[in-house]
Amino acid sequence: MNARDELVKHIANRDVKYIKVVYQKSYDESCTFTGTLPEVLPLMDFEYYNGFGSQEIDGVIWYTDGTWSERVEYDGSEWWVHKECPKLPEGAEDKC
Repeated sequence: MNARDELVKHIANRDVKYIKVVYQKSYDESCTFTGTLPEVLPLMDFEYYNGFGSQEIDGVIWYTDGTWSERVEYDGSEWWVHKECPKLPEGAEDKC
């Protein structure tokens, strides 16, 4: 899978504030990419295997709306997950 294409598809129309990606090239070699989308995107143009095996890409994407995406792994597969802070239960604001 192409890491740049996957990132672009995941981001969709969200406004990116900052990105940090760590690419584990091999057991003892990794690269870290940080910055804005225009800074990081060209560096992400590489193929990796996102199926069974060890996780190759880790990272966090911060968006201007306060949400974020993080890299997750389960049972040898990996992907991006968009997250937002959960809403407080009704009435909880009165107790804080």
